[in-house]
Amino acid sequence: MNSRQFLIRDLLVLFGLTGWALALPSFASEFAVSMALTCLMYIALSSSWALFCGTTRYLSLATSAFFGIGAYTSAILLEQLSWMQAIALGSLIAAAVAVVMGAAVLHLRGTYFAVLTFGMTELIRHAISYFEKSVTGTVGRVLMVVPERDTIYFTVLALAVITVALSITIRRTRFGLAMLGIGADEQRAQTLGVNTRWIKIAGFALTAAVAGAVGSAMSVRWTYIDPHTVFNPFIGFQTVLIALIGGAATLWGPLIAAIVFSVLAETLRLQLPQIYMMSLGLLLILSVLYLPGGLASLRTETFRGWRDGAKAWWQETRDDLSGETKRRKQLEKSLRERRDVF
Repeated sequence: MNSRQFLIRDLLVLFGLTGWALALPSFASEFAVSMALTCLMYIALSSSWALFCGTTRYLSLATSAFFGIGAYTSAILLEQLSWMQAIALGSLIAAAVAVVMGAAVLHLRGTYFAVLTFGMTELIRHAISYFEKSVTGTVGRVLMVVPERDTIYFTVLALAVITVALSITIRRTRFGLAMLGIGADEQRAQTLGVNTRWIKIAGFALTAAVAGAVGSAMSVRWTYIDPHTVFNPFIGFQTVLIALIGGAATLWGPLIAAIVFSVLAETLRLQLPQIYMMSLGLLLILSVLYLPGGLASLRTETFRGWRDGAKAWWQETRDDLSGETKRRKQLEKSLRERRDVF
């Protein structure tokens, strides 16, 4: 298929999934809607993270910082502003913080960038905690204005759809190609005239804007928030895990992994939290070892390769246990010795 056909296919898939998600609240139970809401949240977070980090290969651990900024913005201003205004302002403030943060640390790569983004996340969390305790004299915020369940659900659904649509669009633009060039070889991209500094800052800010908007929308789900809840590092770590296991360089990988993780979270985390964390670790290990391209790279050839590899491993193990491998090596050794004599 050519580029236009791929675009039509992606848009049709997005349209179909959106239609199914729109109909869900009308027939599903409260539990199913809650699980779908969590799924949509991580679809938006992981897709936006993959759009920047998956293409540029900059490992950001700052998602929880932008999520928390959006949540606190909504908690503080929701009584004075409308629902959409609070979400928009939370997104803008998160993007502004990302511009400042990106200008400071985006010249670094690898472990240094990951550690610094995580450190800045903790700095923001502790700064807000100090402000709450020392200035306002509280340890959290009670949300007095809470929209209805369907309003929250459809807002997060709209954010998820917009994020995936942006990913579909941006990957086909010069901006998306520039981020791919940075991920492939940043120095070469610079020699070709790409302003890598501003491209990285803009991509980082775009990721933060989505995380801030999602945080603003999801804050009302708790009705009471504190820094420990909304700046929870687990939100950022799980976003990264979802993107990596799904396939950070792909379009649909984060969405597939977000569905898998949401089902695991709602079914295991509350009853068997240890099993849930073990499942996350196991999925990550298996993906790194046997599926480096993520769940989105699964093809018929992948399963065929696993089957052939398992057969070869079983044949080798059976030969070792039966002594056939030892006899074959002795025979090869004797043949070499006889060949050397003659």
